[in-house]
Amino acid sequence: MIDHLGGAVIPTGFDVPVEPLRRATHFTGEPGCIAEARAFAERFLEQLRKEWCAPADRRAEGELVLVVSELVTNADRHSHGPYVLELEGTDTAVTVCVYDSSAALPLRYPRDPERIGRHGLEIVHALATEVTARRVPVGKYVRAVLPLNQNQGAGRSSGQPARQA
Repeated sequence: MIDHLGGAVIPTGFDVPVEPLRRATHFTGEPGCIAEARAFAERFLEQLRKEWCAPADRRAEGELVLVVSELVTNADRHSHGPYVLELEGTDTAVTVCVYDSSAALPLRYPRDPERIGRHGLEIVHALATEVTARRVPVGKYVRAVLPLNQNQGAGRSSGQPARQA
C-alpha cells in the first residue's frame, strides 16, 4: 500500500505505462493496395481516438492518410515484392513505417515547383517531425513520425534530409 494524505491507497496498476496502439498489415502490390492502405490508416486513427482519446482532428487524419499514401506508393513503385505497413500511435503522435524488399534508400530531391512528380518525400518531410530510412536484411524501411497536435509540429523536418542509419 501507498501512504496518501487521506490514508492508505491500494495500487490499481493504472500508473503503469501503457503500450502504444500498434497495427500492421501487408500488401502484395495488386491494384487497389494503396487505397486499402489509406483505409487501414483511417481505421487505425479511429481506434486511436477511441482507445487513447487521441486529439486527432481532420487535419491530422488528412496528414496521416497522405503520408501513408506517399510511403506505400513509393514501396509499390520501387520494390518488386510485397511490402508491410506498420502504424503505432499514442495520444500525441502516430508513427508510420513501411518495409519493402528494395535495398535502395529513397532519394529526396531539392524543392522544385517546376518538376513533375517525385515530390513524395518532400511532402512527408513537410508533415513529419522525424523521417528516417534504414536498410534491413530483406530490403529497407522508411519511418515518419506525425504529431497529432498541430502545436507539436513546430519542429517539423521540412528543411532536413532523411536521416539514414
